[in-house]
Amino acid sequence: MTDTTVAAAEPSTLALGYESQAVGRSCIVLADCFEWLAGLPNGSLHAIVTDPPWAVREFDDDQLAKRADGSGGLWRQPMKLKRYEKRCRPSDELQWQRSPQPRFTDFGPAERKRIGQFFTNWARLAVRALLPGAHVFIASNSFLAPLVYSALVEGGLEFRGQVIRLVRTLRGGDRPKGSETEFAGVSTMPRAGYEPWGIFRRRMPSRMTVAECLRRHGTGGLRRTPAGLPLLDVVPSEVTPMPERRIAAHPSLKPQAFLRQVVHAALPLGVGIVADPFMGSGSIVAAAEAVGYSAIGVERYRDFYQMAVDAVPRLSAVARGQR
Repeated sequence: MTDTTVAAAEPSTLALGYESQAVGRSCIVLADCFEWLAGLPNGSLHAIVTDPPWAVREFDDDQLAKRADGSGGLWRQPMKLKRYEKRCRPSDELQWQRSPQPRFTDFGPAERKRIGQFFTNWARLAVRALLPGAHVFIASNSFLAPLVYSALVEGGLEFRGQVIRLVRTLRGGDRPKGSETEFAGVSTMPRAGYEPWGIFRRRMPSRMTVAECLRRHGTGGLRRTPAGLPLLDVVPSEVTPMPERRIAAHPSLKPQAFLRQVVHAALPLGVGIVADPFMGSGSIVAAAEAVGYSAIGVERYRDFYQMAVDAVPRLSAVARGQR
């Protein structure tokens, strides 16, 4: 390696004076990620792995308040179901309240424009903060992914494909609202069976090869699995297990077993800093800790930031136990 850029700085040096806390070899920061990204030195990050607000406004203060009190808003309040939770004792039958799900299908032109502008502006900041060749893994859903992906490309990121997380959820497949009996044989959308994670990259300089980018910056490619195999673009998954949801009661919590695979692939040489600008409960930071990486997570809501302080070490311990 011919460039000291590959030897990453300590994550805490990227806190930029915001309130922050060290967690293991990583750091979590209480800040708005747009402001934080804008303040980073050019080429500070080796990768971004993140699960943003898919529709942007579902995590606005008013929508979170409506979710909390069950009054709806963007968050659909689903019915209760009885089921046995995997990994619980057979006696632990739960009257299980399905988690509220954001509604995306009724967005008008103004809302779609807001989403596009949000991700275009975010991508412009991310491009500057990333090293050349650095990858971005970003969660989306099948309905909004085309809009989000085109906005990220407009913002300067290079589209490199997707990882499809195969997971059966209870999203979609509903009968027409208010006419369920009249149109009992109709669904408004398919039942969701996958979650797309877009893969993007900051473009490498013209004529620079991946090998040269790896030597100079430690970026440009994806790390193979511990078994020496490439990351698959279709990854069987599961709903987030109950033990993890008990640790971090975040509405968008993803399972550690899946996040470990994506985070591991993000640093091709296993060296550098992985950033999660939409940290939430810290599950991606925890996955980085579990695979031996340094990470920096940024969250603008204090409640979620405080959740991450407690959840990151506990989730990373769960991840190690599943490896």
